[in-house]
Parts: sequence; structure tokens; C-alpha cells
Amino acid sequence: MNIHNFSAGPCILPKEVFTKTAEAVLNFNNSGLSILEISHRSKDFVAVMEEARALALDLLGLTGKGYQALFLQGGASMEFLRIPYNFLKVGGKAAYLDTGTWANNAIKEAKPFGDVAVVGSSKEQQYNHIPQGYEIPADADYFHCTSNNTIYGTQMNVFPTTEVPLICDMSSDIFSKTLDFTQFGVIYAGAQKNMGPAGATLVVVKESLLNKTGREIPGILNYATHIAKESMYNTPPVSAVYTSLLTLQWLKNNGGIAAMEQKNEAKAALLYAEIDRNPLFKGCALEADRSKMNATFLLVDETQHKATFDAMWKAAGISGLNGHRSVGGYRASMYNALPIESVQVLVEVMKELEKQA
Repeated sequence: MNIHNFSAGPCILPKEVFTKTAEAVLNFNNSGLSILEISHRSKDFVAVMEEARALALDLLGLTGKGYQALFLQGGASMEFLRIPYNFLKVGGKAAYLDTGTWANNAIKEAKPFGDVAVVGSSKEQQYNHIPQGYEIPADADYFHCTSNNTIYGTQMNVFPTTEVPLICDMSSDIFSKTLDFTQFGVIYAGAQKNMGPAGATLVVVKESLLNKTGREIPGILNYATHIAKESMYNTPPVSAVYTSLLTLQWLKNNGGIAAMEQKNEAKAALLYAEIDRNPLFKGCALEADRSKMNATFLLVDETQHKATFDAMWKAAGISGLNGHRSVGGYRASMYNALPIESVQVLVEVMKELEKQA
């Protein structure tokens, strides 16, 4: 049976990436060695790291514009800590937008470093929308936001215009839609959504913003150190970086971010149209802020329909549809590699449930 993987992460990746990764596990670059065992200092892997870093900048349109791309470890949660270490000045202030669980975790990690101003929050409404009308203090060292909220199914469509450096956690929607990425001082993303397996984190940083905090930063937490060592300061997650490179190559060969955006728009439109049309379902997020990556929805009457619906989507080969425990219901994650045919299968199941009701 063909499995339709709607998991929020680790998640679906292109089949050709799985095939090439599997081949590399047995024999990487005809070296007779596995990608799991080669030295990170070998010429073959150094070439992988260099290409992955360069391709990330190329896809984002940031080549030659003063940015550096790094592949690090610790997930986006580690960047919650690295960000204030590297950008919140001693005695300074940082501005944060609270739009979900991960944004809130980033706020908690920053508070020990200085004054953290939460300029907007949708927490009291169970994060069902992106706050509007907030003001970023002109004296803030940076403004931090989370572009897409996997748990609650909301996504930022517009980013503020400000002289304050913008720092964005794009873990769950990087490479999914076109943006002017030069508006950001830092972009970071865990690989396990649109880019690769868990274990690697992409950080793209504008180099001119570094070394201005007035504090001593431990080497492993210092972006400048990782840049100087070309993302090889410590042993990188070799296989995760290699799989991320394959995914970036697939993205480039299939039309880049603009092509992915068109496909993602079509997938989201198909599913949300059924959620809104079908009287047995309702969406969780406010319509204006709905995520194109993670659609969250509920049954209107769980008591009557949940057991039947769960049996139906599982029988159809759908996996990973259960909602996060914070929200309940269902969450359909539609990352770049998910084909629209999988969304169509889910929609047909929803329609069939309505017929049987």
C-alpha cells in the first residue's frame, strides 16, 4: 500500500532522496565506505558541506549578499539559546512575537540574557491567529518571530518593516514560499520538515551583525566561530547534512522555491476547501492566518464520528494525521515533498465520511 505521510516532522522527503541516501549508506561516492562511517574531514564530505552551504544561499537568493550558511546541531531549540548569546547586547533589549509553543520556548531561553519585550501574543486565544498591530521598540537589538506554527496551524504572511534586525525561526516552512530573504538578519530551521532528517539545523546569518554584544561567547555557541571553521568546528551530523544536500538539489532541479510555492498553494487550497465545505469538520486557525504547511482541523462531533473517521483514513494508507496533544483533532502537514495526490486521498476520505453520516 502507498503510504500518505502527513507527519509534522520528522516527515516526508522526496523518494529520490531516500534512494540516493540508501545507496550512500552502502557505498558513498564509490568510496567503498558508508556515509555513516566516512570522516567528516574527508575530501568527499568537505565537498558535500561546501555544496550544501552554497546551495542553501543560492535557493534563498542570498549568494554574495553578506550572508553565511551553517549546518549545526541541537535543533531549532539550540538556536533559541544561540540567538540571544550572539545578538542580545549586555544590558540590551530583544523583541519577540509569541505565536505558538516554539515561539514561547524561544522567549524563555532569551530572558536570562536581558530585557525581553513580548510585543504581541495570541496565547490567550490558544494561538489561533498571528497578532497584528504590534510595535517593535526602536532600541531593540533584534526582533524574533516564528514564521509557521506547526502545532496550531498558523503562518505569517507579512513580516514587519523595521530597522531592527529580523530573526526568524523558519523550521517548518523554509523553502516553501518566495520571500525577499534579504529582509532577515538571521534565518534558522531544523532540517526535519522541508529539508532533511532530524539531526541538522540550517542557520543563515548576516555576518555584519555578529560580534556586537559585548559578551564573551563560548565557542560552540558562537556563530563567528562556526563561520571561521566553515561549519566544521565540531563533528557535523554527516548523514543528515548529506541528505539535506540531496533535498536541496531536488528542490533546485524542480524549479526552486517558486515552483514549490505553486504546489503548496494548490495542496492547501484543496484541503481547506473541503474543511470549509464539509459540515462534519471545522478549522482551528483563523482563516486569514491558516498555515499552508500544517492544516489543523476538528470533527464537529467527535463522539459520533471519530472512531469511523480514524478507521477510514488509516485504511486509506494515511499516516501521521493525529493532531498535537495541545490542540487535539487532526493535523495534515503538507511539506514540499508531499504530492497533491495524497491530499486528494484525504479529501476523498472526508467526503466519504459525510456520505456515511
